[in-house]
Order: sequence, then C-alpha cells, then structure tokens
Amino acid sequence: MAGENNMGREIRHKGGAALVYRFIMYIVFGIITFLTIYPLLWLVLSSLKTTQAFQMDRLGLPNPIFLKNYPLAWKIGHFDILFSNSVFYTVTTTIAVLVFSFAASFAFAKIPSRFTGFLHGSFIIGILLTLQSIMVPLFLMTNAVGLYNTRLGILIPYIGIGLPMGIYLGTEYIKSIPDALIESARIEGAGYLRIFFSIIAPMTKPVAMTLAIISFTGIWNEFMLINILASKEAIKSLPVGILKFSGALATDYGKQFAALSIGMAPMLAFYALFHKQITQGVSAGAVKG
Repeated sequence: MAGENNMGREIRHKGGAALVYRFIMYIVFGIITFLTIYPLLWLVLSSLKTTQAFQMDRLGLPNPIFLKNYPLAWKIGHFDILFSNSVFYTVTTTIAVLVFSFAASFAFAKIPSRFTGFLHGSFIIGILLTLQSIMVPLFLMTNAVGLYNTRLGILIPYIGIGLPMGIYLGTEYIKSIPDALIESARIEGAGYLRIFFSIIAPMTKPVAMTLAIISFTGIWNEFMLINILASKEAIKSLPVGILKFSGALATDYGKQFAALSIGMAPMLAFYALFHKQITQGVSAGAVKG
C-alpha cells in the first residue's frame, strides 16, 4: 500500500510539473506572438490615420478611418509600374533558380565526372561572397555588355546570386536519394532529362519549397542591387518606390505607412496561401539534410 501511495504521489507530482511547464511555455509563446504581430498591426492601423491624427495619438485606433492614404501612396510612388516589376523579377528569378539549381545539383550528385568537384566548388564558394563585394564588378560588367538599364541585366545577377545556395541545398538533398532509382530508370531506357523531371524533381519538393522561400523573400525585398543596375524608373522595383517616402515625404506618416503596408502585403499573402507547404518544406528539408 505504501508503495502504491508513493507511486501515486510521484505521478501527481510529475503531472503537476508538466502542467506548470506547459503553462509557462504558453506564456512565453504568447509573448513572442504578440511581439511579432503587434508591429505589423500597428503599421496597418497607423496607415489608416491622417498625419495629424497620428501625431496626436500614435498608439490609438484610427478614428475616423482614413483610406485615402493608399491610393495617394500608390500614385505618388508609381506603384502600378513598380509593383508589376517586382512580381516579374521575383517570380521569374525564383522559377529560374529552382530549375537551374536542381538541374545542376542532379548532375553534381548523380552523374559522375572528373570535373564535378571543381565545378561544384566554384558554385559553392559564391555563398561566401557578400553583395557589397560584388556590386561594383557587376555594374562594370553589366555596363560593358550593354545590359545596363535592362530587365535582363537585372535578372541575370539575381539568378546568379541565388544559384550557390540553391546548388548547395539541392546537391546535399539529392545525394540522399538512392542510386538504385537512377540505375533502374537508366536500365529502362530513360535519359537523364526524363529522370530529372520524372524522379528527381518530385522528390525534391521539400527542399524546393525552402529554396523558394529564400529566393522569393530575398528578391522581393532587394533594394541595393537594382538601384545600381538601373536608373530608369520603368524597370525598378517596389522597394525603390517606397524609398520616395523617406525624403520630402518623410513626415507624411499616413502615406509612408500605407506604402510600407503595400510592400508588406504580398509577403503576408504568400505566407497565408502557402503556410502549410512552407512549414512542411522547412521541416522536411531540415530533417532530410
């Protein structure tokens, strides 16, 4: 009886400790969630105020709601052109990085060659290069070949900058795919191109989602490089338009916050639409790696 009582007390003690631990973790996660969401919510609410209303009450709710900041910010920033440019650069670069990275990764991981080590290392070393260290050479090279102020002159560096990380992630992931699958397909008469699209591409979806996140967020928010490679307003991207609100319009807080909200909205929509795939992709990529 004494032993049973001791065991019962031990179980209740462990159960109580587990409840306390869970309660503390909920509090910690709640604080982290609040600190993450509140700045975004504050930005959107502030964008619905006039500048005068914001200066009088910076933390209060908008009263009344002032929606004209958005069309005015859209017009002043020329967001109709810049927004479409950002979508074009982001989508095109992300697709190109995915296709080229995994095609090269497949070759490096599964097609033996005496040049594999050298070529693979040549790409991977690009991870160590910072954007600041290559901006001037990129500008000089782009200008020398006549691609300055062209969309192609912007896309090629964007894709090139994304390839090192893509090839690194893709090569390590594809190495874990059994060689027997490739050999069986070769015996059946499949070429490398068919093997890539029929076997490799479907199996690399988890790490492809991880790479898509990196590429999408990086290109959408990119600011420095496009300012160097282009001077025409018609081919610049959304972050350049948002910069306009930091000059003469720096104190026009309503329009400034509206411009920032417009730039932030696609990233939030991207996560809202693909949050399950993003979570699964990051988790599966991390476990697989």
